[in-house]
Amino acid sequence: MKNQIIHTPEGVRDIYNVECRKKLILQERLHDVLHLYGYQDIQTPSFEFFEVFRKEIGTIASKELYKFFDREGNTMALRPDITPSIARAAATLYEGEELPIRLCYIGNTFINHSSYQGRLKETTQLGAELIGVDSVDADAEMLAMVIDCLKKAGLEDFQLTIGNVEFFESLIQAGGFEEKIEEQVRDLIKNRNFFGIDEVFDHIEVSQNAKDAFAMLPSLIGTVEILEEAKKIAPDAKAARGIRRLERIYKVLRAYGVEKYITFDLSMCGTYGYYTGIIFRAYTFGTGDAIVKGGRYDHLLEKFGKVSPSIGFAIVADELMNALNRQKIEIPCEFSNFMILYDEERRFEAIKLARKFRRNQKNTELIKKNPQKELEEYYEHGRQNLAGSMIYLGNDDKFLMMDLITGEELMRSED
Repeated sequence: MKNQIIHTPEGVRDIYNVECRKKLILQERLHDVLHLYGYQDIQTPSFEFFEVFRKEIGTIASKELYKFFDREGNTMALRPDITPSIARAAATLYEGEELPIRLCYIGNTFINHSSYQGRLKETTQLGAELIGVDSVDADAEMLAMVIDCLKKAGLEDFQLTIGNVEFFESLIQAGGFEEKIEEQVRDLIKNRNFFGIDEVFDHIEVSQNAKDAFAMLPSLIGTVEILEEAKKIAPDAKAARGIRRLERIYKVLRAYGVEKYITFDLSMCGTYGYYTGIIFRAYTFGTGDAIVKGGRYDHLLEKFGKVSPSIGFAIVADELMNALNRQKIEIPCEFSNFMILYDEERRFEAIKLARKFRRNQKNTELIKKNPQKELEEYYEHGRQNLAGSMIYLGNDDKFLMMDLITGEELMRSED
């Protein structure tokens, strides 16, 4: 019982001091980019009725939800994904709106992953949703905004990989698989195990055209040129339409000047079942998972009563922080705080000085000195708490001002 009190549960962690400050600075930077594109903030509850995230909505499996009951016996769930919550809110708050709705958010999500996967079960997501527009311009805006966000975070070496659910689903349907086989094929492709698909096909009846199409999937990853190859194996008009849309999106992305960050992956399948058109993920070095996930979900709002095409993305702040740390990309964190250290007899003078600093918008920490502690201990304390300067008001009118960053004495008076 004692261990449960002093330790966090598996999959969650405390973030504090400089790390917490840097995470908040990162979030603020990303948030600023979303505002530059004209997106307005929305906050939705951390938990909702279970029905908002049920299987039919297309989020994660029910067993990975954190579920509980309210006083009336209703089943509740901590949100595993913020998009369904925003879809629910938009369908009610903007029921009659016909013009584009641009919403952005920051919030935590909760997924009860299997413990062996080693992933966090609570993560911070920051994202945007463009509701009411079905166009290549809307798709390109979302992709360009993702790239601007990652560049603002300090990344330069990353790729935004784009696929299309319509193309992928057409291949699956053309295979004519039984439900169990289809699930197996999807899992193999999701895990990039293309050799495993050949083994599955060796034990079932499947057309040669379908075999050839799935055999080409590993080569349909790369620059815009692979879209021409994808057209050759498109099994139906829906798949061909999806490829043409990707080509048109790419032309718009060139106008944004971001094409060097773009790759295509026609084997990509949607993370969530509600995706309907383009899907995308951003990857970089230093993290084992995508740092951005997104896509078009033209029918999600219909589940809540509003017919409205939509597209959105979520940046996983924790994964992005990991990547920045491992790539040695520093998040500037100013040592802008002041620390006023005082001996007891100069308490009121110290309080007066701290009030003056705070009126002038200077972050000020006020500490009464322990006679048993050396000044060096307070210097280190100040640095850990982002204090750039320290003033010491000692007994007998002693005065000392220190630059805690350089360790230089700026002023001293013993009188």
